[in-house]
Amino acid sequence: MESVAERELESNNNTNGDDAQPILDSSSPSSVKQRAEEEKSEDAPQSKELLARCLPLFFVSCKQYKFVFWYTRRTPGVRTQTSYEDNIKKIVDFSTVEGFWVCYCHLARPSSLPSPTDLHIFKEGIRPLWEDSANCNGGKWIIRFKKVVSGRFWEDLVLALVGDQLDYGDNICGAVLSIRFNEDILSVWNRNASDHQAVMALRDAIKRHLKLPHSYVMEYKPHDASLRDNSSYRNTWLRG
Repeated sequence: MESVAERELESNNNTNGDDAQPILDSSSPSSVKQRAEEEKSEDAPQSKELLARCLPLFFVSCKQYKFVFWYTRRTPGVRTQTSYEDNIKKIVDFSTVEGFWVCYCHLARPSSLPSPTDLHIFKEGIRPLWEDSANCNGGKWIIRFKKVVSGRFWEDLVLALVGDQLDYGDNICGAVLSIRFNEDILSVWNRNASDHQAVMALRDAIKRHLKLPHSYVMEYKPHDASLRDNSSYRNTWLRG
C-alpha cells in the first residue's frame, strides 16, 4: 500500500476503474451472490479443495465482524489523474464463513491477476489506507513469497481471519496480497504498532497458522514510517 506522497509520485501510473482488470471470475455475472445462489456449483478441483479447508470453520462465527474484499490495479505507463484512494474498488462483503465461501469461490485467483494488483480483505468500516483512523497508529507484518505459492498462503490467511483464528484478533485490521512482477507480498495490518506484545503475538500466530517454513523471514513496518519514507515494503524496522 502506498503513502500519500508515494501515491502522488505514482499517480501518473494509476489506472481508473474502467481500465482495471476484472477481479471477478470472467464467467460470473455482476452479482457474485446471485450467481452462487443460482448455481449449486460443481466447481473446479481448486474450489473443492478450498471448500474442504473451509469446512472446519463452518460452525465458527465471524465474531462481531463483517469483512470486505477490495482491490486496486495500476497499469504502468498509463497516465491518469485518478487518486490512489479513488482507485480502491470494493468487490463484496460478507459476515459468515458460509458467506465467505459464496463470495470467494467466484473471485479470480491471485495467479490469474496481472501485476501490479493488490487484493485486500479488511473489517467493515476500515478502508485499506494508512490514513484510516483504525490504521494510522498501526503497522503491518510483511512476508515475501514466490508467485507459485502465494495464492495458497493467501487463502490460508484469509481463512484464519474469517474464522477468528489469530491471536489478538481485535487488534487486526485486515490483510493485503500485493501481486508484483517477480514476487508476491503478503501483509497483515494491525491497529497498534507500539503494543510490542500484540505485534509479536500476531507474528507467532501468522507463522503457526500458515505453517510458515523457517526459510521465510517476516518483517514489520509501522505505517507512520511508511508515510515518512514513501515506501510500503522497504526499510522495515523489525525482522523475525
